[in-house]
Amino acid sequence: MPESRLITVQVNGKAVSVPAGSMVSAAMLKAGDLCRVSVTGEPRSALCGMGICFECRAVINGVAHSRSCQVACREGMTVETQR
Repeated sequence: MPESRLITVQVNGKAVSVPAGSMVSAAMLKAGDLCRVSVTGEPRSALCGMGICFECRAVINGVAHSRSCQVACREGMTVETQR
């Protein structure tokens, strides 16, 4: 089995290394961070993993409400918890 190349993304200011091709939601989970905080203050993270529930919305490269389970990580990407 070939070895996966690791890339680094910034999750809420923390450098996180993940295998190339990993979804942003996986990088956020690895960092121990939430994808978003609901309007009532409840913590939210990836739930369905296929972009239907919208629980995984995060700010990806400055774009709010991006579905983190549908976006592959790229080297140098910045991700922030959606508030």
